[in-house]
Amino acid sequence: MKHKTGGCACGQVTYAYTGEPLNTVFCYCKQCQLHTGSDKWFGVWAHKDNFTFTKGMPSTYVRVGDSGQKTRYNFCQTCGVTVCAEIEVGNFYSISASTLDDQTGLKPAMLIYTAYAPSWATLPDGIPNFDILPPFLTEHL
Repeated sequence: MKHKTGGCACGQVTYAYTGEPLNTVFCYCKQCQLHTGSDKWFGVWAHKDNFTFTKGMPSTYVRVGDSGQKTRYNFCQTCGVTVCAEIEVGNFYSISASTLDDQTGLKPAMLIYTAYAPSWATLPDGIPNFDILPPFLTEHL
């Protein structure tokens, strides 16, 4: 079983997860753009039961998602890095790929909320692309 670790820039908040990711996603929604200061968030989805904070406790920012359920962004109060978002509706964490200690072999499996991508964003070719969420994900909302 895979064991991955990561954390914020200053090292005060660290985490670990086990198992294969549920998904690897580029999300272009406006909220993800705001959290990254860029055109997208690269999220590695890990089931909530397979994820734990191993050092420090992050601060959180909570918003209501499209589903009507909460999304909790977990960030370091010292350096400001958002390490993950807890997606209540899916019972998983979307881990910021850039915070992983080892990013070997990571690539997105799908692109979501591309209807909200800025005009200057370049979407990768050959990856399933959805204006919002794909039908198989919206069935859970």
